[in-house]
Amino acid sequence: MAQPMTARVWMERAALFILFVFVAIPGPSSPTIALVLGVLYGISIRHPYPKQAKRLSTWLLQISIVAMGFDMNLQRVIAAGRSGFVYTLGGIAFAMIVGKLLGRVLSVSKIISHLISVGTAICGGSAIAAMGPVVGASDEEMSVSIGTIFILNAIGLLIFPPLGHAFGLSQEQFGVWAALAIHDTSSVVGAGTKYGETALMIATTVKLARALWIVPLTIGTAVLQHKGAPLKSIKWPYFIGLFLVAAIIRTYAPSPIWPHLAKGGKIGLTVTLFLIGTGMSRESLAKVGARPLIQGVLLWIIVAATTLALVHVGVIAV
Repeated sequence: MAQPMTARVWMERAALFILFVFVAIPGPSSPTIALVLGVLYGISIRHPYPKQAKRLSTWLLQISIVAMGFDMNLQRVIAAGRSGFVYTLGGIAFAMIVGKLLGRVLSVSKIISHLISVGTAICGGSAIAAMGPVVGASDEEMSVSIGTIFILNAIGLLIFPPLGHAFGLSQEQFGVWAALAIHDTSSVVGAGTKYGETALMIATTVKLARALWIVPLTIGTAVLQHKGAPLKSIKWPYFIGLFLVAAIIRTYAPSPIWPHLAKGGKIGLTVTLFLIGTGMSRESLAKVGARPLIQGVLLWIIVAATTLALVHVGVIAV
């Protein structure tokens, strides 16, 4: 005979439902707020549906990334990537190598170290969200990695424009620096907007070109993880291929529907981050510790400082 639900169970379910609806509303919520609310729920309230939330977040994450492909214009990406291919590739390789080294020195787990390195090298939370399923990241590993990147995003949005003025960067120089040194596209756009129209245009196009590198990096990670194994045993990130298909469709078959699909993808990613956050616990946070945050901060400082120096002396330019 089923046991009647207690008041506590009702409260746990009601709180989960209310927060779920709140983060799904585009206006008041954001990816950062959604993740924070999810983590707060996870460490303070017993999750009534842990298995269902895990299953839903897995599927919703991949669907959302595919939908976000409808927000990418490949013609603009190719145009930006053609002029900045070398330094974009060099910057990504530099961030990945330094990130891995810092992860080893700080004894950060391989998965978290890889996710933070990818997030710094390419496009922040979106890159981590795409890479997570490929490396088999747990909710704790995803939450810690994305949380670290989001903290640095907020800082970058605030300090980059004043630093750009302090170092006397031109609109073009700042646009390139912001695109290569700030994690998420939204923060790049925000910083570029504060600096000027030219900076915004350059920052956005270079950032989009940088973001597209998640496709080869994700596929490469999948192959390396199964090195020596037959191709059929590799867990291919098929959703990344569909993301690219969506970008091609959006570029060469314009339609007023695509922006709505892209917006739906962003909402889905926000909800996914909330669900991932609810999988956290006090024990898991204590187990992970502060080392991933230290890795993320040090890696970001190194990448930002190196990029600024190269932009300032003219080695990197548009």
